[in-house]
Amino acid sequence: MEKSRVHSGHALLVWGLLVVAANLRASLTGVGPLLDRIQADLHLAPAVVGLLNTVPLLGFAILSPMVPRQAARWGSERLLGGALVVLTLGIAVRWLPGALGLFTGTVLIGAGIAVGNVLLPSLIKRDFPDRVGLLTSAYATVMGGVAAVASGVAVPIADVAPGGWYTALGCWVVLALVAMVLWVPRMRGPRSAAGPIHRHRLPWGSPLAWAVTAFMGLQSLGFYVVVTWLPQVFQDNGVGAATAGWLLFVFQAVAVGTSLAVPALLRRAPDQRALAAIGSAVLLFGYVGLLMAPGWALLWSVVLGAGGGACLVLALAFLSLRAQDAAVASALSAMAQSIGYLLAAIGPVIFGLLHGVSSGWRAPILLLCVAAAGQTVVAMVAGRGTVRPAFGRVPSPASEKVPAPGR
Repeated sequence: MEKSRVHSGHALLVWGLLVVAANLRASLTGVGPLLDRIQADLHLAPAVVGLLNTVPLLGFAILSPMVPRQAARWGSERLLGGALVVLTLGIAVRWLPGALGLFTGTVLIGAGIAVGNVLLPSLIKRDFPDRVGLLTSAYATVMGGVAAVASGVAVPIADVAPGGWYTALGCWVVLALVAMVLWVPRMRGPRSAAGPIHRHRLPWGSPLAWAVTAFMGLQSLGFYVVVTWLPQVFQDNGVGAATAGWLLFVFQAVAVGTSLAVPALLRRAPDQRALAAIGSAVLLFGYVGLLMAPGWALLWSVVLGAGGGACLVLALAFLSLRAQDAAVASALSAMAQSIGYLLAAIGPVIFGLLHGVSSGWRAPILLLCVAAAGQTVVAMVAGRGTVRPAFGRVPSPASEKVPAPGR
């Protein structure tokens, strides 16, 4: 009986984590296909409407280092529950007419997702230490799959639904509400006497932590540059606009498929150095191919999706696999994601500036080649070892206890 309750608790926790993961990208990836309509309806300058993609990433970079301290103070479950409330409110506010609601909602969405980004690897490390690779792959797959669907259905929903693009952006409030409902038992559950939570300072002095951070940052830079600019690169090389959009969907779909294969490879390998280096090299091959033969658009979409999907799962898995315990995983996650999403925010901007200065795509694609080459190098360091707290740890109030897994 007790064993059955434990299994049931673990199953509910996994479902809760996966539904939370489903909310971490959908409200962002659905914006890109609607930018032209948003700009026309609200009479916004191109630079202003571009902030809809940049603001959340900057929010990730700014807020991520603060999450471990707040998790130690309030508890990871309660903090994640609060983040889901903020995320849901942000999506609802963005449904309101006008630019103020749109940008206010976007800021709230970025804040809610930033907390989820940091806490999910920590919760997986704490509650499922023997299944890090499997569950990281599962949540990355769900996150990427729902994100791909969101980008694909945005325009059709805006075409047929009352409210147009407002409804296309606001309909994701339903998924956020489902996540809130599933997470409420975790917030209200009993707390065990497993001992006080400790919050570790961010491991800025650890070379391994910097390698993990570099891997996260470089793969994030590549992903967001590709999502932002790949359709335009294809269009300037003779591909129609609709076809370019489908090629971006192919990139994301292949990435989701690749992420499903990573757990089996993780189980067979003594460490992740070779796998991370190969995934990074596949990305490099795709960028070089895009540079040398841009007309082979479908091939490069598949290659970049294969490398990108593997590297995303590995980057997320490193946050748990390289950590000594759940508290270090939270600190490492905060450090890696703060730097990573800062690079992700400025990457598309630099890519666009290089395109404007050089009047072509050669220079900006060379930037991606350099980033992928650097990622291949740091993969050999990030794929093995354990990050330990460099500056000790500070106990939180004794009243805060670690929740028992599966409860």
